[in-house]
Amino acid sequence: MFFGSTGPAKIPLSMLVVFVAAKLMAEVAERLGQPGIVGEILAGVLIGPSVLGWLAPNEFLSALSDLGAMFLLFRVGLEVKSSELLKVGGTATLVACSGVVVPFIMGGGILLLWGAPANEAIFVGASMVATSVGITAQVLSAKGLLHAVSSKIILAAAVIDDVLGLLVLAVVSSLTHGKLDYVQLSLTALAATAFTVIVAKWGTHTIGRVVPHVHRTLKVAESRFVLAMSLLFALALMAVYTGVAAIVGSFLAGLALSESTKDRERDLAQGVSELLVPFFLAGIGLHVDLTAFSHPATALLAGVILVAAVISKFIGCGLGALGMGRADALRVGVGMIPRGEVGMVVAQIGLGFGMLSQSSYGVVVFMSVATTVVAPPLIKIAYRKLLEEGQAEVGEEVLRVE
Repeated sequence: MFFGSTGPAKIPLSMLVVFVAAKLMAEVAERLGQPGIVGEILAGVLIGPSVLGWLAPNEFLSALSDLGAMFLLFRVGLEVKSSELLKVGGTATLVACSGVVVPFIMGGGILLLWGAPANEAIFVGASMVATSVGITAQVLSAKGLLHAVSSKIILAAAVIDDVLGLLVLAVVSSLTHGKLDYVQLSLTALAATAFTVIVAKWGTHTIGRVVPHVHRTLKVAESRFVLAMSLLFALALMAVYTGVAAIVGSFLAGLALSESTKDRERDLAQGVSELLVPFFLAGIGLHVDLTAFSHPATALLAGVILVAAVISKFIGCGLGALGMGRADALRVGVGMIPRGEVGMVVAQIGLGFGMLSQSSYGVVVFMSVATTVVAPPLIKIAYRKLLEEGQAEVGEEVLRVE
Protein backbone atom coordinates (compact mmCIF):
# COMPACT_ATOMS: atom_id res chain seq x y z
CA MET A 1 0.00 0.00 0.00
CA PHE A 2 1.35 3.41 -0.97
CA PHE A 3 0.25 4.94 2.32
CA GLY A 4 0.96 1.86 4.41
CA SER A 5 4.29 3.11 5.78
CA THR A 6 5.10 2.97 9.47
CA GLY A 7 6.55 5.69 11.67
CA PRO A 8 5.40 9.03 13.10
CA ALA A 9 3.76 10.09 9.81
CA LYS A 10 1.44 7.09 9.58
CA ILE A 11 -1.43 8.44 11.71
CA PRO A 12 -1.63 12.03 10.39
CA LEU A 13 -1.10 10.80 6.81
CA SER A 14 -3.92 8.25 7.09
CA MET A 15 -6.24 10.85 8.60
CA LEU A 16 -5.34 13.36 5.90
CA VAL A 17 -6.00 10.93 3.05
CA VAL A 18 -9.31 9.62 4.43
CA PHE A 19 -10.70 12.97 5.57
CA VAL A 20 -9.78 14.96 2.46
CA ALA A 21 -10.87 12.19 0.08
CA ALA A 22 -14.19 11.85 1.90
CA LYS A 23 -14.92 15.58 1.82
CA LEU A 24 -13.86 15.97 -1.82
CA MET A 25 -16.10 13.10 -2.89
CA ALA A 26 -18.94 14.50 -0.76
CA GLU A 27 -18.60 17.78 -2.65
CA VAL A 28 -18.73 15.92 -5.98
CA ALA A 29 -21.82 14.00 -4.88
CA GLU A 30 -23.60 17.17 -3.75
CA ARG A 31 -22.83 18.87 -7.07
CA LEU A 32 -24.34 15.87 -8.86
CA GLY A 33 -27.51 16.21 -6.80
CA GLN A 34 -26.78 13.23 -4.51
CA PRO A 35 -26.43 13.15 -0.70
CA GLY A 36 -22.87 13.87 0.40
CA ILE A 37 -22.58 10.63 2.36
CA VAL A 38 -22.74 8.64 -0.87
CA GLY A 39 -19.56 10.40 -1.95
CA GLU A 40 -17.91 9.77 1.41
CA ILE A 41 -18.60 6.03 1.21
CA LEU A 42 -17.38 5.89 -2.40
CA ALA A 43 -14.22 7.73 -1.28
CA GLY A 44 -13.41 4.71 0.87
CA VAL A 45 -13.89 2.42 -2.13
CA LEU A 46 -11.67 4.68 -4.27
CA ILE A 47 -8.71 4.93 -1.87
CA GLY A 48 -9.15 1.36 -0.61
CA PRO A 49 -7.61 -1.93 -1.75
CA SER A 50 -10.04 -2.44 -4.64
CA VAL A 51 -9.13 0.69 -6.67
CA LEU A 52 -6.14 2.91 -5.83
CA GLY A 53 -4.84 0.77 -2.99
CA TRP A 54 -3.69 3.73 -0.91
CA LEU A 55 -5.12 2.44 2.37
CA ALA A 56 -6.50 -0.79 3.81
CA PRO A 57 -8.73 -1.20 6.88
CA ASN A 58 -6.63 -1.24 10.03
CA GLU A 59 -7.12 -1.02 13.78
CA PHE A 60 -6.56 2.73 13.95
CA LEU A 61 -9.03 3.58 11.18
CA SER A 62 -11.53 1.11 12.64
CA ALA A 63 -11.32 2.90 15.99
CA LEU A 64 -11.96 6.26 14.32
CA SER A 65 -14.85 4.69 12.38
CA ASP A 66 -16.42 3.36 15.58
CA LEU A 67 -16.08 6.76 17.24
CA GLY A 68 -17.62 8.41 14.18
CA ALA A 69 -20.64 6.13 14.34
CA MET A 70 -21.03 6.76 18.07
CA PHE A 71 -20.95 10.54 17.72
CA LEU A 72 -23.29 10.44 14.74
CA LEU A 73 -25.94 8.55 16.70
CA PHE A 74 -25.33 10.69 19.80
CA ARG A 75 -25.95 13.84 17.77
CA VAL A 76 -29.11 12.35 16.28
CA GLY A 77 -30.34 11.43 19.76
CA LEU A 78 -29.92 15.04 20.85
CA GLU A 79 -32.44 16.08 18.18
CA VAL A 80 -35.19 13.67 19.25
CA LYS A 81 -37.31 13.53 22.39
CA SER A 82 -37.77 10.14 24.05
CA SER A 83 -41.48 10.84 24.60
CA GLU A 84 -41.94 11.20 20.84
CA LEU A 85 -40.21 7.89 20.14
CA LEU A 86 -42.25 6.07 22.78
CA LYS A 87 -45.46 7.26 21.10
CA VAL A 88 -44.57 5.32 17.95
CA GLY A 89 -43.20 2.34 19.88
CA GLY A 90 -45.97 -0.05 18.82
CA THR A 91 -45.59 0.69 15.13
CA ALA A 92 -41.80 0.65 15.41
CA THR A 93 -41.90 -2.80 17.03
CA LEU A 94 -44.07 -4.14 14.20
CA VAL A 95 -41.74 -2.57 11.63
CA ALA A 96 -38.66 -4.06 13.30
CA CYS A 97 -40.15 -7.56 13.59
CA SER A 98 -41.37 -7.75 10.00
CA GLY A 99 -38.10 -6.16 8.87
CA VAL A 100 -36.18 -9.01 10.51
CA VAL A 101 -38.29 -11.97 9.42
CA VAL A 102 -38.65 -11.13 5.71
CA PRO A 103 -34.93 -10.46 4.97
CA PHE A 104 -33.82 -13.52 6.97
CA ILE A 105 -36.14 -15.86 5.09
CA MET A 106 -35.40 -14.31 1.70
CA GLY A 107 -31.60 -14.25 2.14
CA GLY A 108 -31.38 -17.77 3.53
CA GLY A 109 -33.79 -19.09 0.91
CA ILE A 110 -31.77 -17.66 -1.97
CA LEU A 111 -28.55 -19.29 -0.71
CA LEU A 112 -30.29 -22.65 -0.27
CA LEU A 113 -31.65 -22.46 -3.81
CA TRP A 114 -28.14 -21.55 -4.95
CA GLY A 115 -26.93 -24.84 -3.51
CA ALA A 116 -25.08 -23.46 -0.48
CA PRO A 117 -24.86 -25.45 2.79
CA ALA A 118 -27.56 -24.76 5.37
CA ASN A 119 -25.19 -23.08 7.84
CA GLU A 120 -23.88 -20.72 5.17
CA ALA A 121 -27.43 -19.86 4.09
CA ILE A 122 -28.40 -19.12 7.69
CA PHE A 123 -25.48 -16.72 8.17
CA VAL A 124 -26.20 -14.87 4.94
CA GLY A 125 -29.84 -14.52 6.04
CA ALA A 126 -28.67 -13.22 9.44
CA SER A 127 -26.41 -10.64 7.78
CA MET A 128 -29.46 -9.15 6.03
CA VAL A 129 -31.45 -8.66 9.23
CA ALA A 130 -30.10 -5.60 11.05
CA THR A 131 -30.35 -2.00 9.79
CA SER A 132 -27.45 0.47 9.92
CA VAL A 133 -29.40 3.40 11.34
CA GLY A 134 -26.39 5.72 11.15
CA ILE A 135 -26.69 6.12 7.38
CA THR A 136 -30.40 6.96 7.37
CA ALA A 137 -30.02 9.16 10.44
CA GLN A 138 -27.26 11.16 8.75
CA VAL A 139 -29.44 11.82 5.69
CA LEU A 140 -32.51 12.76 7.74
CA SER A 141 -30.46 14.99 10.04
CA ALA A 142 -28.78 16.79 7.14
CA LYS A 143 -32.17 17.47 5.57
CA GLY A 144 -33.81 18.57 8.84
CA LEU A 145 -36.29 15.68 8.73
CA LEU A 146 -35.70 14.02 12.10
CA HIS A 147 -38.99 15.32 13.49
CA ALA A 148 -41.15 13.69 10.79
CA VAL A 149 -43.32 10.83 12.09
CA SER A 150 -41.75 8.35 9.68
CA SER A 151 -38.26 9.40 10.86
CA LYS A 152 -39.16 8.70 14.48
CA ILE A 153 -40.50 5.28 13.50
CA ILE A 154 -37.27 4.52 11.64
CA LEU A 155 -35.09 5.52 14.61
CA ALA A 156 -37.16 3.58 17.14
CA ALA A 157 -37.44 0.55 14.84
CA ALA A 158 -33.69 0.56 14.20
CA VAL A 159 -32.98 0.39 17.95
CA ILE A 160 -35.43 -2.52 18.35
CA ASP A 161 -34.00 -4.01 15.16
CA ASP A 162 -30.54 -4.04 16.74
CA VAL A 163 -31.81 -6.00 19.75
CA LEU A 164 -33.62 -8.48 17.49
CA GLY A 165 -30.54 -8.75 15.27
CA LEU A 166 -28.47 -9.59 18.36
CA LEU A 167 -30.88 -12.41 19.24
CA VAL A 168 -30.91 -13.75 15.67
CA LEU A 169 -27.10 -13.80 15.61
CA ALA A 170 -26.98 -15.55 19.01
CA VAL A 171 -29.45 -18.21 17.87
CA VAL A 172 -27.70 -18.70 14.53
CA SER A 173 -24.27 -19.00 16.16
CA SER A 174 -25.61 -21.53 18.67
CA LEU A 175 -27.40 -23.62 16.05
CA THR A 176 -24.37 -23.81 13.80
CA HIS A 177 -22.41 -25.19 16.75
CA GLY A 178 -25.09 -27.77 17.45
CA LYS A 179 -26.43 -26.39 20.73
CA LEU A 180 -28.82 -23.68 21.86
CA ASP A 181 -28.56 -22.29 25.39
CA TYR A 182 -32.09 -21.06 26.09
CA VAL A 183 -31.20 -19.67 29.52
CA GLN A 184 -28.29 -17.58 28.20
CA LEU A 185 -30.34 -16.43 25.23
CA SER A 186 -33.21 -15.35 27.49
CA LEU A 187 -30.87 -13.48 29.83
CA THR A 188 -29.26 -11.69 26.89
CA ALA A 189 -32.65 -10.69 25.50
CA LEU A 190 -33.83 -9.52 28.93
CA ALA A 191 -30.68 -7.47 29.59
CA ALA A 192 -30.68 -5.80 26.17
CA THR A 193 -34.40 -5.01 26.30
CA ALA A 194 -34.32 -3.75 29.88
CA PHE A 195 -31.33 -1.48 29.22
CA THR A 196 -32.95 0.05 26.14
CA VAL A 197 -36.40 0.55 27.68
CA ILE A 198 -35.15 1.94 31.01
CA VAL A 199 -32.86 4.54 29.42
CA ALA A 200 -35.43 5.52 26.78
CA LYS A 201 -38.28 5.87 29.28
CA TRP A 202 -36.62 7.38 32.34
CA GLY A 203 -33.25 8.66 31.10
CA THR A 204 -34.44 12.13 30.09
CA HIS A 205 -36.15 12.82 33.43
CA THR A 206 -33.19 11.57 35.45
CA ILE A 207 -30.57 13.48 33.48
CA GLY A 208 -32.74 16.60 33.57
CA ARG A 209 -32.48 16.59 37.36
CA VAL A 210 -28.80 15.61 37.55
CA VAL A 211 -27.26 17.98 34.97
CA PRO A 212 -28.03 21.32 36.72
CA HIS A 213 -26.68 20.01 40.03
CA VAL A 214 -23.47 18.66 38.48
CA HIS A 215 -23.00 21.86 36.47
CA ARG A 216 -23.14 23.93 39.67
CA THR A 217 -20.72 21.58 41.44
CA LEU A 218 -18.01 21.11 38.81
CA LYS A 219 -15.31 23.74 38.33
CA VAL A 220 -13.82 22.26 35.16
CA ALA A 221 -14.30 24.18 31.90
CA GLU A 222 -17.21 23.08 29.68
CA SER A 223 -18.65 21.02 32.53
CA ARG A 224 -21.91 20.32 30.68
CA PHE A 225 -20.00 18.94 27.71
CA VAL A 226 -17.79 16.88 30.03
CA LEU A 227 -20.92 15.37 31.55
CA ALA A 228 -22.42 14.72 28.12
CA MET A 229 -19.27 12.92 26.91
CA SER A 230 -19.09 10.90 30.12
CA LEU A 231 -22.69 9.77 29.66
CA LEU A 232 -22.06 8.99 25.98
CA PHE A 233 -19.15 6.67 26.69
CA ALA A 234 -20.77 5.15 29.78
CA LEU A 235 -23.99 4.18 27.98
CA ALA A 236 -22.05 2.98 24.93
CA LEU A 237 -20.07 0.70 27.25
CA MET A 238 -23.20 -0.51 29.02
CA ALA A 239 -24.82 -1.24 25.66
CA VAL A 240 -21.88 -3.46 24.70
CA TYR A 241 -22.05 -5.31 28.02
CA THR A 242 -25.77 -5.95 27.58
CA GLY A 243 -25.09 -7.36 24.12
CA VAL A 244 -26.25 -4.59 21.76
CA ALA A 245 -24.12 -2.24 19.68
CA ALA A 246 -22.28 0.68 21.24
CA ILE A 247 -24.07 3.04 18.84
CA VAL A 248 -27.39 2.15 20.49
CA GLY A 249 -26.01 3.32 23.83
CA SER A 250 -24.70 6.47 22.13
CA PHE A 251 -28.12 7.19 20.66
CA LEU A 252 -29.79 6.64 24.04
CA ALA A 253 -27.27 9.01 25.67
CA GLY A 254 -28.24 11.73 23.20
CA LEU A 255 -31.89 10.93 23.79
CA ALA A 256 -31.47 11.28 27.56
CA LEU A 257 -29.75 14.66 27.13
CA SER A 258 -32.06 15.99 24.41
CA GLU A 259 -34.19 18.15 26.72
CA SER A 260 -31.45 19.45 29.03
CA THR A 261 -28.56 20.17 26.64
CA LYS A 262 -27.76 23.77 25.70
CA ASP A 263 -26.77 25.09 22.27
CA ARG A 264 -23.11 25.23 23.35
CA GLU A 265 -22.94 21.48 23.97
CA ARG A 266 -24.77 20.75 20.72
CA ASP A 267 -22.27 22.87 18.80
CA LEU A 268 -19.33 21.08 20.40
CA ALA A 269 -20.84 17.67 19.64
CA GLN A 270 -21.50 18.78 16.07
CA GLY A 271 -17.86 19.80 15.68
CA VAL A 272 -16.58 16.44 16.88
CA SER A 273 -19.04 14.68 14.57
CA GLU A 274 -17.88 16.67 11.55
CA LEU A 275 -14.37 15.42 12.25
CA LEU A 276 -15.13 11.75 12.94
CA VAL A 277 -18.17 10.82 10.82
CA PRO A 278 -16.20 10.86 7.52
CA PHE A 279 -14.01 8.08 8.95
CA PHE A 280 -17.12 6.01 9.68
CA LEU A 281 -18.54 6.51 6.18
CA ALA A 282 -15.27 6.08 4.28
CA GLY A 283 -14.48 3.09 6.50
CA ILE A 284 -17.47 1.26 5.06
CA GLY A 285 -16.12 1.72 1.55
CA LEU A 286 -12.62 0.59 2.55
CA HIS A 287 -13.94 -2.93 3.18
CA VAL A 288 -15.05 -3.48 -0.41
CA ASP A 289 -13.04 -6.18 -2.20
CA LEU A 290 -13.96 -6.26 -5.87
CA THR A 291 -11.62 -9.20 -6.56
CA ALA A 292 -14.23 -11.43 -4.94
CA PHE A 293 -16.36 -10.94 -8.05
CA SER A 294 -13.84 -12.22 -10.57
CA HIS A 295 -16.06 -15.30 -11.01
CA PRO A 296 -19.31 -14.58 -12.92
CA ALA A 297 -21.35 -16.83 -10.61
CA THR A 298 -20.25 -14.86 -7.55
CA ALA A 299 -21.02 -11.55 -9.27
CA LEU A 300 -24.47 -12.83 -10.21
CA LEU A 301 -25.16 -14.01 -6.67
CA ALA A 302 -24.04 -10.62 -5.33
CA GLY A 303 -26.53 -8.88 -7.61
CA VAL A 304 -29.36 -11.20 -6.59
CA ILE A 305 -28.59 -10.76 -2.88
CA LEU A 306 -28.42 -6.97 -3.28
CA VAL A 307 -31.85 -6.87 -4.93
CA ALA A 308 -33.25 -9.17 -2.25
CA ALA A 309 -31.70 -7.03 0.51
CA VAL A 310 -33.38 -3.89 -0.83
CA ILE A 311 -36.75 -5.49 -1.55
CA SER A 312 -36.97 -7.48 1.69
CA LYS A 313 -36.44 -4.48 3.96
CA PHE A 314 -38.62 -2.25 1.82
CA ILE A 315 -41.53 -4.71 1.85
CA GLY A 316 -41.06 -6.04 5.38
CA CYS A 317 -40.67 -2.68 7.11
CA GLY A 318 -43.10 -0.92 4.78
CA LEU A 319 -45.85 -3.42 5.61
CA GLY A 320 -45.19 -2.92 9.31
CA ALA A 321 -45.80 0.84 8.91
CA LEU A 322 -48.74 0.58 6.54
CA GLY A 323 -51.12 1.68 9.29
CA MET A 324 -49.47 5.13 9.17
CA GLY A 325 -50.49 5.59 5.52
CA ARG A 326 -48.85 4.68 2.23
CA ALA A 327 -46.53 7.71 2.11
CA ASP A 328 -45.04 7.09 5.57
CA ALA A 329 -44.86 3.34 4.91
CA LEU A 330 -42.82 4.07 1.79
CA ARG A 331 -40.45 6.33 3.74
CA VAL A 332 -40.00 3.79 6.52
CA GLY A 333 -39.40 0.96 4.06
CA VAL A 334 -36.71 2.95 2.25
CA GLY A 335 -35.15 4.27 5.45
CA MET A 336 -34.54 0.77 6.82
CA ILE A 337 -32.64 -0.49 3.75
CA PRO A 338 -28.97 0.27 4.70
CA ARG A 339 -27.02 -2.59 6.31
CA GLY A 340 -23.65 -0.81 6.56
CA GLU A 341 -21.21 -2.05 9.15
CA VAL A 342 -23.82 -4.28 10.83
CA GLY A 343 -23.94 -6.75 7.94
CA MET A 344 -20.15 -6.80 7.74
CA VAL A 345 -19.83 -7.67 11.43
CA VAL A 346 -22.12 -10.68 10.96
CA ALA A 347 -20.13 -11.72 7.89
CA GLN A 348 -16.84 -11.52 9.81
CA ILE A 349 -18.29 -13.71 12.57
CA GLY A 350 -19.52 -16.24 10.03
CA LEU A 351 -16.11 -16.29 8.31
CA GLY A 352 -14.38 -16.74 11.66
CA PHE A 353 -16.64 -19.68 12.53
CA GLY A 354 -15.86 -21.25 9.16
CA MET A 355 -19.54 -21.05 8.21
CA LEU A 356 -19.06 -18.63 5.29
CA SER A 357 -16.90 -19.26 2.25
CA GLN A 358 -14.65 -16.44 1.05
CA SER A 359 -16.96 -15.82 -1.93
CA SER A 360 -20.08 -15.61 0.28
CA TYR A 361 -18.21 -13.29 2.63
CA GLY A 362 -17.45 -11.02 -0.34
CA VAL A 363 -21.10 -11.13 -1.39
CA VAL A 364 -22.28 -10.06 2.08
CA VAL A 365 -19.75 -7.22 2.30
CA PHE A 366 -20.79 -6.02 -1.15
CA MET A 367 -24.46 -6.16 -0.12
CA SER A 368 -23.72 -4.21 3.06
CA VAL A 369 -21.88 -1.44 1.22
CA ALA A 370 -24.20 -1.34 -1.81
CA THR A 371 -27.38 -1.02 0.29
CA THR A 372 -25.65 1.79 2.17
CA VAL A 373 -24.87 3.60 -1.08
CA VAL A 374 -28.27 3.16 -2.78
CA ALA A 375 -30.33 4.10 0.28
CA PRO A 376 -29.56 7.87 0.54
CA PRO A 377 -30.80 8.73 -2.99
CA LEU A 378 -33.92 6.62 -2.36
CA ILE A 379 -34.51 8.37 0.97
CA LYS A 380 -34.18 11.73 -0.77
CA ILE A 381 -36.85 10.68 -3.30
CA ALA A 382 -39.16 9.25 -0.64
CA TYR A 383 -39.00 12.45 1.43
CA ARG A 384 -39.21 14.82 -1.53
CA LYS A 385 -42.73 16.00 -0.68
CA LEU A 386 -41.82 16.79 2.93
CA LEU A 387 -38.70 18.62 1.77
CA GLU A 388 -40.74 20.72 -0.66
CA GLU A 389 -43.33 21.50 2.02
CA GLY A 390 -40.56 22.52 4.43
CA GLN A 391 -39.00 24.82 1.87
CA ALA A 392 -42.40 26.35 1.13
CA GLU A 393 -42.97 27.00 4.85
CA VAL A 394 -39.56 28.66 5.12
CA GLY A 395 -40.39 30.86 2.11
CA GLU A 396 -43.73 31.88 3.59
CA GLU A 397 -42.05 32.75 6.89
CA VAL A 398 -39.53 34.97 5.08
CA LEU A 399 -42.36 36.78 3.28
CA ARG A 400 -44.21 37.38 6.54
CA VAL A 401 -41.09 38.81 8.15
CA GLU A 402 -40.48 41.12 5.19
